[in-house]
Amino acid sequence: MTEEQIEERAQRAMQLFHDGFNCSQSVFAACADIYGVDQSLALRMSASFGGGIGRMRMVCGAASGMFMLAGLKNGSATPHDSEGKMANYKLVQQLAGVFKAKYGSLICAELLGLAPKGQCAPQLDLDPKPAERTPEYYEKRPCAEMVGEAVRIALRTIK
Repeated sequence: MTEEQIEERAQRAMQLFHDGFNCSQSVFAACADIYGVDQSLALRMSASFGGGIGRMRMVCGAASGMFMLAGLKNGSATPHDSEGKMANYKLVQQLAGVFKAKYGSLICAELLGLAPKGQCAPQLDLDPKPAERTPEYYEKRPCAEMVGEAVRIALRTIK
């Protein structure tokens, strides 16, 4: 894939985010067709990973979208395929490392400045209501940039 094609996918992901989809949906749906998954199915499959998994502010949705793409590319579909699982985990760890090196964390709450880096603990009783998508929402959130960058990282790394 050329850099121009990668950038087109990154821009598509950012547009999906601005259209109201969550971070995971934006990354995954912008690229899932490469692996034979149609956009509607991709959007439904990745819907639960927004807001740091169900808006619990844990693993960043953009990172989760990358990890789902890694699974489409080389995820094991055989229960005792240790080599396949290892190859997939290695790829996921590589993607995570690049994302974390760029942003300092993989944790949604930390990336949004809701918790100090390295201090995040799971909270399971958070309000599940998504934030209203207003111009102010987009101004204060770094998510659109992270969505685009997650696509770039994934498409440059997953071979």
